[in-house]
Amino acid sequence: MLFIIGSITVLACVLGGYAAMGGHLAVLWQPFEVVIIVGAAIGAFIISNPKTVLGRCGKAMVTLLKGSRYNKESYLELLSLQYQVFKIAKTRGLLALEQHIEKPEESSLFQQFPKFHSDHHAVVFLCDYLRLMSLGSDNPHELESLMDEELETHHQEHAQISGAIQTMADGMPALGIVAAVLGVIKTMGSITEPPEVLGKLIGGALVGTFLGVWISYGFIAPIASSLKAVYEAEAKYFQCMKAGLLAHLHGYAPAVSVEYARKALLSDVRPTFYEVEEATSALPPA
Repeated sequence: MLFIIGSITVLACVLGGYAAMGGHLAVLWQPFEVVIIVGAAIGAFIISNPKTVLGRCGKAMVTLLKGSRYNKESYLELLSLQYQVFKIAKTRGLLALEQHIEKPEESSLFQQFPKFHSDHHAVVFLCDYLRLMSLGSDNPHELESLMDEELETHHQEHAQISGAIQTMADGMPALGIVAAVLGVIKTMGSITEPPEVLGKLIGGALVGTFLGVWISYGFIAPIASSLKAVYEAEAKYFQCMKAGLLAHLHGYAPAVSVEYARKALLSDVRPTFYEVEEATSALPPA
């Protein structure tokens, strides 16, 4: 929604401001300039990125339109889940979690937390480390290094997408100059025409520079920044799980482990201690 509102604002302010100061919007209608700039940018984008990144970019646009799915309620649910998992592990042992770890899609435990249960990557992350712990990997420092490596790999995959889009944005002003130069070349071929004709041709050529800069800084670069913010929010979700798991490995009580996880969150989405306490108190018996 914010993406749509922002895009409308960019369009309205630039085109509305131009029209308000006496400009003719029809002059800006240069479809072939758009073809040169956008087409060349897309071609360069395809050349500079592997097939896997190109495929993920399409999914990234859907993610952008939906926005971050991680809000205060999502984190409160995640903290409640961790409390329940740690409570079972403390009272009945990690083997009691085996049925949930091996078949998370059928887990009655995970189904109590629908937002988490629908997040495939988050479910796999938690189950993988609970499985390692149940197999005897209980060294917090070793598991922390492994988690950091996995999260860094995940971050790099996301950075490839936002970086590719940002590179596309960086190149668009130069492609706008290419379109403008081609327009000037076309104008020079009509140098014998009267001034009113030449003026129209020169104005059309300059539109290329305008479009390159406008599309780059008004749309493509903000898309890259917005995607980066969405991916950072997702990374924080996994860091919350990491903090809780490591605290549990150090032997803390479930409530303390969850508090470690809560402290890893940003202030705008972090539930209070009392909200977490109330939510965990309302959970069914483990």
